[in-house]
Amino acid sequence: MFILISSCFSQSLYASTCDSLKIATDTVLITDTVAVKTVAKTTEAIAIANDTPVVKKRFWRAAGELMLVQIIPWSYNYFIRDAEFAHVSFSSIWHNLHPSSWEFDDNNFTTNQIAHPYQGNLYFNSFRSNGYSFWQAAPASFVGSFMWEIAGETHNPAPNDFINTSMGGVILGEMTYRVSNRIINKRERGFNRQVDEVLGFLIDPMSGLNRIIDGQWGRISTAPETALDTMNIKAEIDLGARQISEENGGLFSKGQLGWYARLRLLYGSPFTESKTPFNNFTLKVEMGADDTAKLNNVSVNGMLTSWELESNEKVDHILSLTANYDFYHNSAFEYGAQSIDLSLYSKFNTSEGVTFTTRAGVGGIVLAAIPDAYLYYGEGRNYDYGPGFSLIAQAGVSIDNKLDIIGNYTGGWFVTVNGSHSTYFLHTITGEIRYRMFGQFSIGAEGGYFLLQGNYSDHPDIDKKYPYLRFSLGYRI
Repeated sequence: MFILISSCFSQSLYASTCDSLKIATDTVLITDTVAVKTVAKTTEAIAIANDTPVVKKRFWRAAGELMLVQIIPWSYNYFIRDAEFAHVSFSSIWHNLHPSSWEFDDNNFTTNQIAHPYQGNLYFNSFRSNGYSFWQAAPASFVGSFMWEIAGETHNPAPNDFINTSMGGVILGEMTYRVSNRIINKRERGFNRQVDEVLGFLIDPMSGLNRIIDGQWGRISTAPETALDTMNIKAEIDLGARQISEENGGLFSKGQLGWYARLRLLYGSPFTESKTPFNNFTLKVEMGADDTAKLNNVSVNGMLTSWELESNEKVDHILSLTANYDFYHNSAFEYGAQSIDLSLYSKFNTSEGVTFTTRAGVGGIVLAAIPDAYLYYGEGRNYDYGPGFSLIAQAGVSIDNKLDIIGNYTGGWFVTVNGSHSTYFLHTITGEIRYRMFGQFSIGAEGGYFLLQGNYSDHPDIDKKYPYLRFSLGYRI
């Protein structure tokens, strides 16, 4: 080869030989390029064959959608409401960048405890629906929350908003992402498929938007079945009546009777070991006839990772680390928090069709909003903020998959960091019995109470109990 190349420079006799060499060299280069492309395609084919879909991450689209989520509410506040706090300037941004500018705000309970987490869920899903994993998308909620606190309004940045939006947004975001994608049957056509797409869009707007952009809306998926979300999911809808005491004690003398509707959903199984976040989570949403708010409860309990301790035909023990979001708001009681729990889940099977389940756990509450009997200011803030720790205990029995009896206890201790000088004990005790009559229908009854003990430095202590009672007809989906 060296002789041929040298001859090309010294003798024209070998011109034809040089042309042949050039053609051969070009062929080698083309062959190498084709080989590289072939290897890439082979890698993708192997990934698909192993049911590992190749996911393309779209950073710039994700970043653009995050900004869109910020621009839309800012534009509404600026152009429609002409709100003073929306008139952001370089001066206000510079002011908000100073750590000394941060302070807890005075927004009402619903704004701080559910509106802000919902906004954070959109930040999260702007990246989650663009090819990023749970842990890769989680920083988007924190970044989006920080950006809004600094440059979305002139108000001083609030640490409670930052925590509620970011951590609450991650929990709600992964839950809505999973549910939205799970209910869309990607092998289905026609009207039912369109209904699924619309419902999925309403649950997770960011995933719905990207399905439209990518041309996936209504398209039949060619991915292998195991590459789709086929996680086992159970849901039950309850419709019935409830009585809640609006004051301390006196369920029937001081309570309010009204209708209520509740959705309970179980995604995956708490008794299956997994290292993938939210391969198991529970969701509870409750609405009802309430003078204070129609949305009374949203609770999400999502597994971050779990460890199998023992598993056989008789018993299962799983240790699980979970992230939790809680929102309670009715005429008697308010509570909102984000927390991390470590729980031991156990299941005991018998040969007589009887299954016992238990859960015992402890946790750290990052930030909670607890009712303050002596506080009311600003836009309607009547609650204190503080961290704390929690205790969880649960026990249930299922007989022939017909009769279910379950009892729950959740206790929490909190110390106020903003609000009245106080500490709190919160206890929730509930008991439920449910009988499955025929098919997917069941009847149930539930009773319990919230017990709130507040210890104040500058006011008399409080000890309040809010009992409740529910009766319902249930349908399992």
